[in-house]
Amino acid sequence: MDVKVGSLQVGAGKPFFIIAGPCVIESWETTINTARELQKLSKKLGFSLVFKSSYDKANRTSINGFRGPGLEKGLAMLADVKKELGVELLSDVHEIDHCKAAGEVLDILQIPAFLCRQTDLLIEAARTNKCVNIKKGQFLAPTDMVNAVKKVSDAGNNNILLTERGTTFGYNNLVVDMRSLPIMKRTGYPVIFDATHSVQLPGAGSGGSSTAGQREFVPHLARAACAVGIDGMFMEVHPNPDEAKSDGPNQVALSQVEDLIVQCLKVHDAVKSMPELKLGSHHSQCQSVALSK
Repeated sequence: MDVKVGSLQVGAGKPFFIIAGPCVIESWETTINTARELQKLSKKLGFSLVFKSSYDKANRTSINGFRGPGLEKGLAMLADVKKELGVELLSDVHEIDHCKAAGEVLDILQIPAFLCRQTDLLIEAARTNKCVNIKKGQFLAPTDMVNAVKKVSDAGNNNILLTERGTTFGYNNLVVDMRSLPIMKRTGYPVIFDATHSVQLPGAGSGGSSTAGQREFVPHLARAACAVGIDGMFMEVHPNPDEAKSDGPNQVALSQVEDLIVQCLKVHDAVKSMPELKLGSHHSQCQSVALSK
């Protein structure tokens, strides 16, 4: 199923799209400069861009973790980015009461992984009639995402994206099961791979008061996901990740992201030109919700 994201159409057969930007809004300068450089890359390399930055990172490891400027100021800054550059926008929503205001500015309301089972939040996000990106919880099997999809689609909104961001693998570690990508595609909705949150080491930094990460593995997982077959990529990008106020250890440096995107696009284009191979048959619990409506 094709999904509308602002002026973009995403899904199978549509141009590859990338959701990218700093984890959280830190300042106007960092936000607009990063968005401007990513937009230049999108035009140069030929991918569709959705700019991402969070106005509030409510899920912090520590009470002292930087959360961003908040709903009102953060959305106003994102609205200014859209006015100046015309890019599509994504940010996280953590609370039901945020959805209406967020829907007036954003093109995609993102449901954080830890909240992907929150029925009322999913329904309220759906009611904005904006695209809803549901990140798969670290605690869920990919087949379980059919239930999250139904909560949004039954509320009358079929503009849905699903994102894989890794699964809990013991303490302070995540692992990516690449099978989850084709399994979630059976819902009929576009699937995205989150290349940066997938290399997090949750709670493994600064004595457990922050999240560590293994940025060096981002290219490997990103290329692998493109080889499996995805509709889009999510990656957090920062001018200086080592000084970022949130998720620095797993963000990609703005100066290095072009080479990574070039490689991902080459793998994606190569796989797209190949016929799909279907070996045997398998009945998945994750049947097509889109086509059954």
